Amino acid sequence: MMIPQVSIFGITGIPEVQQGADLAELINDSANAQGTPIKSGDILVVTQKIVSKSEGQIINLSDVIPSSQAIQFARDNEKDPRHVEIVLQQSKKIIRMKNGVIISETYHGLCCANAGVDASNLPREDTVCLLPQYPNDSAKNLRINIHKKFGAKVAVIISDSFGRPWREGIVNVAIGASGIEALKNLKGTIDGNGHLLKSTTVAIADELAATSGLVIFKDSKVPVAIIRGYKYVNSPQNAANLIRPQEKDLFK
Repeated sequence: MMIPQVSIFGITGIPEVQQGADLAELINDSANAQGTPIKSGDILVVTQKIVSKSEGQIINLSDVIPSSQAIQFARDNEKDPRHVEIVLQQSKKIIRMKNGVIISETYHGLCCANAGVDASNLPREDTVCLLPQYPNDSAKNLRINIHKKFGAKVAVIISDSFGRPWREGIVNVAIGASGIEALKNLKGTIDGNGHLLKSTTVAIADELAATSGLVIFKDSKVPVAIIRGYKYVNSPQNAANLIRPQEKDLFK
């Protein structure tokens, strides 16, 4: 019996990403430079921050005029009203505003803190970063470009760090995915003791994104991880499959 195992390593040396940057080139060059070239069958987990930077999803707060709602929330919670205004603009629906945190549903259908608007790891002061506008398309385009330019058939996951209800700490999750079965339905299969599984579904893309967090740190300038050895299924699914339909949501 083969021992199940996977390898994971971060890609170092990726320079500061600018708008219009070719992520496929940057990732491939850096992977080669550190002696871990990309291979077919690899899974690339890419942080949303460098995807957003390459797509120009950076806002200068000096250009933002806050609304009265943003000003009031900022005053009550010692926040920058311009930052709050961007959060409100990026929110399709506000779930809760409490203790200085805005929990909202984004236009992607993601429920997260502050609509994913983030000011960390940006070279310029007074700027914030938005989530990629179409993260599944971003993952697909990167996957296609890597195959086209370098011949490697890979899966791509775009990750971001989210908090979780009832649990402390953040965990990387998949907000975009391409070339991989994001959600694996085990209903109808048999477990190790011969029992029929009736409802088990595994969030494969989220598990892989969370694994990447072991080598991707916010202060390490390692924005990409390669996961090697996991036998994934190539699938037309994407990260939208991970979003629970409203009729099944017990909490919002």
